[in-house]
Amino acid sequence: MTKKQAAYTLARLPIGFSFLGHGFIRIPKLTAFAQGMTNSFAETYLPVELVKPFALILPFVELLLGIALIIGFKAKETAAVSIVLVCVLIFGSSFQENWSAVAIQLFYGLYLAILFLFSEHNQGVLSKSN
Repeated sequence: MTKKQAAYTLARLPIGFSFLGHGFIRIPKLTAFAQGMTNSFAETYLPVELVKPFALILPFVELLLGIALIIGFKAKETAAVSIVLVCVLIFGSSFQENWSAVAIQLFYGLYLAILFLFSEHNQGVLSKSN
């Protein structure tokens, strides 16, 4: 493993564990999480019919993306899908006017864009040379 590959691996791990942790902690209390998220959008223009299903799916998507980031599975594609998810989260946080959450999510987006940009240095467990 080259220094660039090692650096890329080390860069994947923190954000991968963040996604994994978000999903892992929410799945056991999925109903309460979904209800809390739905309630937090009650005073916004987003319809409950969109928020509730998204809240029920989100923890599983976070968990899977976290695992994929940690093991380096299809690094470029995983980073791209993760960026799309972060864009959706930014959209929702904007409806809530939760600008501190938007700032954090923008950082996630930038971090993931850097992973996307340097994905040729990926040396994941299940990848040949993404």
